[in-house]
Amino acid sequence: MTSTIPFQPVTQQYPVKSVFPTVDTIPESFRLQMPVNQCKYLINGELRYWEGEVETVLSPVHIRTTEGLEPAVVGHFPLLDEQESLAALNAAVAAYDRGCGPWPTMSVAQRIEHMRDFAQRMEAKRDRVVKLLMWEIGKSYKDSQKEFDRTVSYIKDTIEALKDLDRVSSRFEITEGVIGQIRRAPLGVVLCMGPSNYPLNETFTLLIPALIMGNTVIMKLPRPGVLFCNPLLEAFQQAFPAGVINTVYGSGRVVTPPLMTSGQVDALAFIGSSRAANELKKQHPKLNRLRTIYGLEAKNPGIVLPSADLDLTVKECVLGTLSYNGQRCTALKVLFVHQQIVEAFLEKLSAAISQLTVGMPWEQDVTITPLPDVDKTRYFTELVNDATGHGASIVNSGGGSVEGSVFYPAVLYPVTPAMRLYSEEQFGPVIPVVPYDDIETPIDYLVHSDHGQQVSIFGQDTDAIADLIDPLVNQVCRVNLNSQCQRGPDTFPFTGRKDSAVGTLSVSDALRSFSIRTLVAAKEQPLNKAIINDIVRERKSNFLSTDFIL
Repeated sequence: MTSTIPFQPVTQQYPVKSVFPTVDTIPESFRLQMPVNQCKYLINGELRYWEGEVETVLSPVHIRTTEGLEPAVVGHFPLLDEQESLAALNAAVAAYDRGCGPWPTMSVAQRIEHMRDFAQRMEAKRDRVVKLLMWEIGKSYKDSQKEFDRTVSYIKDTIEALKDLDRVSSRFEITEGVIGQIRRAPLGVVLCMGPSNYPLNETFTLLIPALIMGNTVIMKLPRPGVLFCNPLLEAFQQAFPAGVINTVYGSGRVVTPPLMTSGQVDALAFIGSSRAANELKKQHPKLNRLRTIYGLEAKNPGIVLPSADLDLTVKECVLGTLSYNGQRCTALKVLFVHQQIVEAFLEKLSAAISQLTVGMPWEQDVTITPLPDVDKTRYFTELVNDATGHGASIVNSGGGSVEGSVFYPAVLYPVTPAMRLYSEEQFGPVIPVVPYDDIETPIDYLVHSDHGQQVSIFGQDTDAIADLIDPLVNQVCRVNLNSQCQRGPDTFPFTGRKDSAVGTLSVSDALRSFSIRTLVAAKEQPLNKAIINDIVRERKSNFLSTDFIL
């Protein structure tokens, strides 16, 4: 094992010294020509203009000046008030019209065409959206491109999944003398709230299935993670009927309580913390009528067995702990490593981290980028100080050093239950390593954890792996073998147990989450057969239909 380096406070600069640029060193193609002056928001098919209070968006990218580091100004967005929030709600309620509106009663094929239209308009805005993601949340150029492209693919996959679902539903069943056709119907008005780490992709994995199933939507974007949507407002306006999609901006404490307390929100689709989700849900006056679809926090462990291929394991653990600075709910957030191999593991892990590129989002192969929350570096330093104060050491050279909004990854060992890092979801580049002798140690951790999203097992001993799989599938919803925890592929179920999720999000599962099975039934009698045949033959109903979508 490498010799440990005593932790130093935020004044330590190595190895992130001078990573921030001056204005003239920013490549021309990545510069923001001017701040985004967003004053528009979409309600009832209208792009309204806000003349009230706005919030300035400061980039995690700081600019080096003669007076020190200054965060770049990305732009500003409207801080809407209660009145505008209720206007968005009223528009969504009117468009749904208790299930009688044009959108919820429209045929599946027609809704698919609207969604295709939106996807085409969205693709035309790719470069602008990608650049705004980089500057607003500090995501690398490569990862920002990936987030955009993955979202467009998700829309197209959702369309195909809905076609498959509708094909299965385009037939009648006759059982015990009853004719029935079973389809899926919308829930009503949906409030969609995505997270700041994937403000485009994860917000849209709620929004897209909610829309295409016939619901009307109010979209509240996270802070940070607002301005990327500015180029897409016209696409929403032009692709969907008035009131089907409405946007609200501003403080959640101002704009969300009026929505929830109205009792007119039928489904809450939320990705964030369980505390925030619970607060929102409690505001609804009719909880039995509220459908909830949540993606919440996780503390995903990696379990490294004595038989692990260390080179492969370290590669996956670096990806799992540090992709986008570890700011992912699916990140590996605690590593249990067997005592027999822990020293070799730490040495290889530290060496791998030392090879990572620290820099600005536009730099090639960059891994460690500025953090979007100004308080994050302070928070991570507190976690490191707590761990070292309870006996852990920083294993990797320069771990925990800070410059501005950049925090260099810190590997802490040995981490014990006395430390905050053992159970607290750090959501960033601090890596706790827990040694173990008895495999019951990580199993017991998962059994008693408040979270139950995923786990990664690293090893080559098939007997040991099999013995872990059977108990762990009853604690989490995905067991990864010799690979990092992750959401994709999007066709796989994405959910969690305990406080980690409610409902399932994947391409096909999300369609079911945002709809409910409904059927038309009739006794098998000549009159009823004649009625059904006439309705189907003459295409008098969008629901009662045998049309087959190709």
